[in-house]
Order: sequence, then C-alpha cells, then structure tokens
Amino acid sequence: MVGSLIGVASTNFAYFYWYTLVRNFYLRKSTTGAPSTAVELSLGAVAGALAQLFTIPVAVVTTRQQTRPYSAKPLGLFATAQEVIGEDGVSGLWRGLKASLVLVANPAITYGCYQRLKQILFKGKDRLSPGEAFLLGALSKSLATLATQPLIVAKVGLQSAPPPGRKAYKSFGEVMKVIAEKEGTLGLFKGIGPQLVKGLLVQGVLMMSKER
Repeated sequence: MVGSLIGVASTNFAYFYWYTLVRNFYLRKSTTGAPSTAVELSLGAVAGALAQLFTIPVAVVTTRQQTRPYSAKPLGLFATAQEVIGEDGVSGLWRGLKASLVLVANPAITYGCYQRLKQILFKGKDRLSPGEAFLLGALSKSLATLATQPLIVAKVGLQSAPPPGRKAYKSFGEVMKVIAEKEGTLGLFKGIGPQLVKGLLVQGVLMMSKER
C-alpha cells in the first residue's frame, strides 16, 4: 500500500510537471495555435518518458511486493528494494524500463483523448464541472487501458521475481510470446476488469481535481 501511494503520487506529479513544461515550451514556439491530437499525444509521450526515468524504481519495488509468493516472508519497501539490488544490482530497480517507456503511450493516449473529447463535447468551455471532468477522465483512461493492457501485463511479468526453476524474462516481447502460447491471445488482457475500474476511479478523480 505504501509503495502504491508513493508510486501514484510521484508518477502523476512527475507526469504533469513535465507535461506542463513541454506543452508550454511548444506553445511558445508554435505558430499554428492549439496543438493537434497527434501533437498532444507526442507531448504526452515525451512527458511520460521523462517521468518514468525518475519513478520506475518505485514501480519495480511495488510490483515485487505484490507478486511475492504467499509462502515467502513479507518485506517492507526498503527491504524489497535491497533484495532487488542484491539480485540484479542497482540497475535492477530500472527493470522493465523499455516496457515502461513504451507504456508512456498510456498517459499520452489518456491526456490526448481528454483534450480532444473536451474540445468536441465541451467546445468553448474553459472550466468543466466536477462531474464533466470525472466523466472525461474516466472515459479517456478506459480507452488508453484497452489499447495498452498487453504491455501492462508484460511489464508486470518482467518486474516480478521468477518462480524457482525459471529464468527471469529478458524482454517484454518474450513475456507476451510466452503468455500468448500458454494462455492464448486473451491472456494478454487478463486483469483488464480491475485495471479499468482502477483507471475509472483514479483518472476520474485526478482530472476532476485538476480542473478545479
């Protein structure tokens, strides 16, 4: 729980911090007015990549805690980080970085969809009501989750401790291949229900608060 709270707080802070800097820089240099959907997605991807570089160690440690076998002794945040470092060195805290960088498409799609839907559904409205912001945040996150769930599943596989007798995965492509072979294509979407509910609540409340 502690790791999840730290992860959510640091990731969202870092993302919106970098997104604001990147977007304001673009607007100062641009002569074409409001950014298009493609530009919004690109700006979001850049901000997401920068945020991931600083926050992925928390995600690695939290994932390791959440996927720890029931029979193993529970470890705290710092003890788990030490375990990861003991196995893979300090670089182990950035395990799954490539998958995470690809997953910057998730917040990029989320915020890009949010901005575009806002222009379409609430054209000319500078500030949304709490209900409107929640609805747009939840809808945009749902679209992003559906598009990126296979990568989310692969990232968890990369960051989890391998069971006895199996070597750690080397890439998210390898994880996806193994899952597809053993569980079928739908196996890449396992956990989609809780992930959608989480996105609806987290992103809905986040965007509602941000608009206020």
